[in-house]
Amino acid sequence: MTAFLGIESSLTGRRWIGPEAALERRAEGLAQQAGLPLPVARVLAERAVAPEEAPGFLAPKLRDLLPDPLTLRDMAAAAERLVEAAVSGQRIAIFADYDVDGGSSAALLLDWLHQLGRQASLYVPDRIDEGYGPNAPAMAKLAEANDLIVCVDCGTLSHDALAAATGCDVVVLDHHLGGETLPPALAVVNPNRMDEDGALGHLCAAGVVFLTLVQAGRVLRARGLREPDLMAMLDLVALATVADVAPLVGVNRAFVRQGLAVMARRQRAGLVALSDIARLDGAPSAFHLGFLLGPRINAGGRVGRADLGALCLSCRDPRDAGELARQLDELNRDRRAIEAAVRQEAIAQVEARAEARLSWAAGPGWHPGVVGIVAARVKEATDLPSVVIGVEGGIGKGSARSVPGVDLGRAIQRLAREGLLLKGGGHMMAAGLTVAEPMIAPAMERLADLIARDLAGRTGAGDLRISGLLEPSGATIEMFRMLEDAGPFGQAAPAPRFALADQLIDSAATMGDRHLRLQFRSPGSPPLEAVAWGAMDGPLGPGLIGAKGRRFHLAGKLELSTWGGRERLRLRLDDAAPVGNL
Repeated sequence: MTAFLGIESSLTGRRWIGPEAALERRAEGLAQQAGLPLPVARVLAERAVAPEEAPGFLAPKLRDLLPDPLTLRDMAAAAERLVEAAVSGQRIAIFADYDVDGGSSAALLLDWLHQLGRQASLYVPDRIDEGYGPNAPAMAKLAEANDLIVCVDCGTLSHDALAAATGCDVVVLDHHLGGETLPPALAVVNPNRMDEDGALGHLCAAGVVFLTLVQAGRVLRARGLREPDLMAMLDLVALATVADVAPLVGVNRAFVRQGLAVMARRQRAGLVALSDIARLDGAPSAFHLGFLLGPRINAGGRVGRADLGALCLSCRDPRDAGELARQLDELNRDRRAIEAAVRQEAIAQVEARAEARLSWAAGPGWHPGVVGIVAARVKEATDLPSVVIGVEGGIGKGSARSVPGVDLGRAIQRLAREGLLLKGGGHMMAAGLTVAEPMIAPAMERLADLIARDLAGRTGAGDLRISGLLEPSGATIEMFRMLEDAGPFGQAAPAPRFALADQLIDSAATMGDRHLRLQFRSPGSPPLEAVAWGAMDGPLGPGLIGAKGRRFHLAGKLELSTWGGRERLRLRLDDAAPVGNL
């Protein structure tokens, strides 16, 4: 395939690849038949949307996409038990994971119970002292004080821990990959159980919880009882779906679209406080959920108190929510400083190792709360599945992040079965592991072998994919709004990346230490702004910082910036290439 705009090697060393001719023809036909701008039609063509399906795709309705909860095994038993505990005033405990998905899932249940006039106790394990998921001492103690324990975003592989909850019913609402056997629980609702067909495997845990509450609503109706308002809870489902990097397809897309609309109404005290402290002064987008709110909610579980995120999301008092958000914001700043130090060491190891199948690094004293973020940064830098492990007392605790097409969770689960890991599990794009220090290198070598076949199927993984050319005059807020209707964009539904050809750089300056801001224009069009986050850490920033007066091809995604109540369109710059020999 010919390089787009003839760019074989950009400032970041990538080859630009444009849309295939057949896709471009479909997009042009779709634009004509559905009356859409070509950039919007390209997105729909990539999603294989037919012209007659375009209106429904651009305005997805949850009622059309919501699956029947009873298609999931154990759903009937889980919903019945939850309702029985709620209406009869039984003691309920929620055991939640310490990340955004776990916190959102817990907040969903707490909100639902509150609307029924009930309360529940919340337990979130400490990442360092207890590790991920249920543990036997905690479950035994909870079982003594409760009639029902609901494990959210965890529990599917916790056989021994759940067995310790004697005299108490346990319900698991999870989405992580299951094993060959299920733990001893009244119900395990998980679309990624081995005996499920995987049709709903893209749901995060909050999505599973929401479906459980839908079924619980049916049970309440059958009993002639009032149902809580589930639509008002979609803000939590949207947050978890984006932050857990779940594919934005099918019902997930509707969850996020409608959840963002709920969030914009600013009715949940915890999310309002977090949005304000993150200076989110416009309508929320999927980007804000993933990069502004998510990291702050995660910060408590990473480097502070594990339950802070769930407490903030479930808080109903604005003053208390503001204090919790302030604590999370401070912890997030601490997390960034710790992360920066670990990231520098990890990338140095990866570069020295030069492994072509798997990027991995391990180091003594690396904080277990940041290894997941660092693994994500290493993956972005190398475009390879990545594992980062912190070692303490001869034991390594690590996190893994994958690339599309490579099921890292399943491979890590296999390592655990083979005895190379003490434990491990997760889902396709993210996983966790615990490993004895002497076994780190052999385990990583075996992991590289296991994923080699998946990697071999990724052609041109290092190329930069371009959706098409965009004229600056066509970059209008009206067109951007129509693009938003084709979203939300995220995992498995990437935002369109446009190329703007032959642009004159008017100015280039740094923002802080790591970011870059450009102003550029083409003849006959007003100037546009571009921002490149973290560009000074790689070749893009240094390659553009002295570019004033020179012409470049630019590639990036459109975004709406709001400042002082005014909206303006800008380009989130991904790459650039000089024009000609300039």
